[in-house]
Amino acid sequence: MSGYVRTLAERARAASLVLAALDGAERAALIAAMADRLDAQTDTILAANAEDLARGETAGLSAAMLDRLRLDPPRLSAIAGALREIAAQPDPLDGVTRSETRPNGLIIERKRVPLGLIAMIYESRPNVTADAAALCLKAGNAVLLRGGSEARASNAAIAAALHAALRERGLPEAAVSLIEDTAREHVLELLQLSDLIDLAIPRGGESLIRFVAEHARVPVIKHYKGVCHLYVDRAADLDLALNLLVDGKASRPGVCNALETVLVHQDIAEAFLPQALAALAARGVEVRGCERVRAHAPQLALASEADYAAEYLDLIIAARVVDDLDQALAHIAQHGSDHTEVIATADAATAEAFVRRTRSSAVMVNASSRFNDGGQLGLGAEIGISTTRLHAYGPMGVESLTIERFVVRGAGQVRHPESLNH
Repeated sequence: MSGYVRTLAERARAASLVLAALDGAERAALIAAMADRLDAQTDTILAANAEDLARGETAGLSAAMLDRLRLDPPRLSAIAGALREIAAQPDPLDGVTRSETRPNGLIIERKRVPLGLIAMIYESRPNVTADAAALCLKAGNAVLLRGGSEARASNAAIAAALHAALRERGLPEAAVSLIEDTAREHVLELLQLSDLIDLAIPRGGESLIRFVAEHARVPVIKHYKGVCHLYVDRAADLDLALNLLVDGKASRPGVCNALETVLVHQDIAEAFLPQALAALAARGVEVRGCERVRAHAPQLALASEADYAAEYLDLIIAARVVDDLDQALAHIAQHGSDHTEVIATADAATAEAFVRRTRSSAVMVNASSRFNDGGQLGLGAEIGISTTRLHAYGPMGVESLTIERFVVRGAGQVRHPESLNH
């Protein structure tokens, strides 16, 4: 271990104590100032992003990876807007979440407190640098950021803007610490720092998630891959189902809440599949189907088991005709990733059965998979979509970066008064 990451973590840990002492108004003002700094440094950040994009194209990054990496004025403005939304949210540390008085007169309160120091390990998306920093700061935490090498110039430029806002308020820059050396051994070092880091959140490709999960000695909440399904039930409105399919797959295929598999009930396959295949083809989507799907379009590639487990992040989708709801649910249980599942149906009982019997972090009834997003669900920006069934599951907003603790208020009560007799 080089000690490079430990030094950064020690400084960030010390900064977390400063942040925890700030009141909600001070933290909100800091985040709003960070948004202003992002706006003021737009040209610098976009120039850095152009460097990353040029290097990524030379390295042969996929179209999906380049899309995740790319910043432009509207996207950067949206990042600043997300920070202002976070700043305007209620203080997650304000007030008591629960209070009761016990028979012995003790007042038992539950209050939210910061986690402390959060390590964010991510790839491609430079917006995560700003979003993660703002969300952690809003909850009173410091953050240690390790972005991917493909976005190193963009991440450094964004972090510089955030640091400027911290300096203006006399706060330690280490509250938002960026690991600028992106060597993989530094990730391993970070994951061993159980004495300093309270939570690690990996967000990226499957290999990164597995590496973190296998090597971490600190608690981990995984943002795992999104193998998201649409089940088109026998009672579905076919126009509605078609809209969900097109939006879920073709609107932005390189994101984790995009559809990767469509399951179609056998009773409506003849009516639905020709429309669906035509609509997908018109948008450049390649379909890989089972033999029952290929009966309607023999030119399609035959889907393999690997296809049904794939997170394509591209204009590709797997398709299967199923006998009934049970077979659809069995397929999802075998191939899903606990991210997002969608059902199209007009039958309330079937919809409720689908909701009860899937375990993913979000279940959509007659709504697009693309709504599994912190902003769309009213959380503002998100730090990730947890697929780990711990204290946070699904999109993680500010509240997910806190924990509840007990505060006990008494008047001298003791548990064993008999021990006081002398």
